[in-house]
Amino acid sequence: MLIKNLQQHSYKLQLRYIQVMYSHQQLMMDLVVVLLLCGVLLLPSTAKDVPFDDNYRITYGNDHVAFFNQGTQLQLSMDVHSGAGFGSKVNYGSGFFDMRIKVPNKDSAGVVTTFYLSSNSQYAHDEVDFEFLGNKEGKPYALQTNVFAHGVGGREERTLLWFDPTADFHSYQILWNPYHIVFYVDNIPIRIYKNNTASGVGYPSQPMQILASLWDGDGWATDGGKTKTDWSQAPFIASYQGFNVDGCPLTDNQNMDIQRCQSPNYWWNQRKFWKLDSNQMKAMEAVRNKYMNYDYCSDRNRYPVPPRECSSNTYE
Repeated sequence: MLIKNLQQHSYKLQLRYIQVMYSHQQLMMDLVVVLLLCGVLLLPSTAKDVPFDDNYRITYGNDHVAFFNQGTQLQLSMDVHSGAGFGSKVNYGSGFFDMRIKVPNKDSAGVVTTFYLSSNSQYAHDEVDFEFLGNKEGKPYALQTNVFAHGVGGREERTLLWFDPTADFHSYQILWNPYHIVFYVDNIPIRIYKNNTASGVGYPSQPMQILASLWDGDGWATDGGKTKTDWSQAPFIASYQGFNVDGCPLTDNQNMDIQRCQSPNYWWNQRKFWKLDSNQMKAMEAVRNKYMNYDYCSDRNRYPVPPRECSSNTYE
């Protein structure tokens, strides 16, 4: 009788495992079908294999940086002594910023890998972030996006990716024009932040530098800081490719020069990029419905009254 019960229990566990795996695979298939039907791959491929030195420089941690493939691939490493980072040589006033990234594998809890835009203003700065929040081995990374406008941030969203970002390079892209900011993963839009300055909502409008880094964020990055960095797993390695920049570069007279960065002569400022089309919206909704696990607009403990932009940023 005991053996029979054990066999039945084992069968139920196997069945449950199959159901869980099928459910996940079905979600993946559903997303693939939506993306194929929607035809979202409409953006130019801009992450070209040009040498790093053409457009970028190391900002810190020189001894934690390595180059490969004639300077078209870079590795940042982090250990208990230091992380590393790099940035663009000039600032930009608009553009489509595209980087291919492979994040650290193994037990990466507490480790933060970034790709972002940031103004150099000390106060009231603007910033547009991709932050990859590491996790214990076997648990998923969270991709956090955030927007700062005139020094005000707190606009975090987190998405669990539908692939393993440690296994290969994937494209992470920011479209920034006078009308909206769009975050993309492999050309799939996952978030929009609209220019609602007419309604009193801040919008990034200052010249911004392209930046990337690998650093220790174990005070907050994983489980709200409860799970710390395991330094026995160091060095942690993040790899970057695609150092071409498709943006409007600014001269020393940045504040006057930024007006020309709104010109429709730049493809990302053309009318068809003022808003997402219906197919792109469907693709974004599919991702957000199935993979987003935190939205500041829904956090009533943090914002009893949702910030003003929340009513207009989800849909175009």
